[in-house]
Amino acid sequence: MELNKLDKVPPRLPNKWSSSYISYWQPMLPEDDITSGYCWFDYTKNVCRIDGLFNPWSEAQKGHRLWMSEIMYPSSNESFKAKVAYTRAHTNMPSEFIESVLNDEVDACHELILTQDVLIQCNAQFIGLHDVLGQSAEAWTFERPHGKGPATYYFATGTNQLLRMITGDPNVHASVRDFPNFNTLDIPASTFDVTKLKSLE
Repeated sequence: MELNKLDKVPPRLPNKWSSSYISYWQPMLPEDDITSGYCWFDYTKNVCRIDGLFNPWSEAQKGHRLWMSEIMYPSSNESFKAKVAYTRAHTNMPSEFIESVLNDEVDACHELILTQDVLIQCNAQFIGLHDVLGQSAEAWTFERPHGKGPATYYFATGTNQLLRMITGDPNVHASVRDFPNFNTLDIPASTFDVTKLKSLE
């Protein structure tokens, strides 16, 4: 029996969670890339970290691919970024990547890239059940703030386990991020230590 939409309450993300992620596009255009990485969120400390190849990032226009580790600390209004550029001579034939460590950056950060109660804040609407990563998932759709367009988040049915995020219109061009091993294991404090970013490059 279909769930009653009026009875559904948007889930809040767990206080602490982490997962690998796969980032791609729907539909995939010739210039689009598929990338991956790992993310950690600790809402009790108001901090998060994302490591991976940047997407979207045009290798043709920028001349390299970009790996970045970013740690966001909204409480101090700071975002710490460590970057590595991967350059190759040719993009359409066999060519060796050459890595180059870029300068660290510190930018302003007013809030985490994904807030714990984003569905509640944006008045997300339940739109039914779907199959995502081999699981039954509840889909929630909403309009992102500041005119950024639509988004749909998928949670494993009956849980606050995030399986997929889609931002944009899939009928036109949308960013998709899958979280295949979402977990709520404890996150070591060292994960958010900005002094160790360089040692991980």
